[in-house]
Amino acid sequence: MKFISSFFLVGLILSSCASKPPQQQENICKIFKDKSSWYRLVNRSEEQWGAPIHVQMSILRQESSFQNRVKPERTKLLGLIPWKRKSSAFGYSQAIDSTWNWYKKERNRPLASRVNFADAVDFTGWYINKTTKILKISKKDAYRQYLAYYKGWGDYKNYKKDKKAIIYAKSVKDLANNYRKQLTVCQKNLNKNKYIIF
Repeated sequence: MKFISSFFLVGLILSSCASKPPQQQENICKIFKDKSSWYRLVNRSEEQWGAPIHVQMSILRQESSFQNRVKPERTKLLGLIPWKRKSSAFGYSQAIDSTWNWYKKERNRPLASRVNFADAVDFTGWYINKTTKILKISKKDAYRQYLAYYKGWGDYKNYKKDKKAIIYAKSVKDLANNYRKQLTVCQKNLNKNKYIIF
């Protein structure tokens, strides 16, 4: 019984460490150094969907700061009492329930989880690919890809009325440009190690 309890405790500690967000999020090379399996996962998503690594990672950084269980803030009833959340967004990707369920069905992944980084990056690549098909936005265009991600495909045409969305999209664009430049420094080594399982 003590052995089982100790084993369970070690498992909890390891899983909490695994989901801890990277510390230096402005540098993609340091992110992949900190999270050794992430490059392999996001690279696989890029190969599957054609969505550049720097675009995917900048969107995830904006959406969740790489936190796997983050949710939108609750609204307040009468300005005081915590009430309903603004949306059902959850996890690394901040995908809402309906879009996540669409992804799971289309990808035939009924057990896909928004708290799992592998599933989150596959979703992000899938979403970017669909945005290109639906709205004809280049997969390399971090600014417009993020606007479509944030607003949704149906409401994308109204993004000019949403100042917050524009500010966020500019931030994603700048971060994606930095990530792209940083990757030129470390990607060769990352590619050498991407098949090593840690």
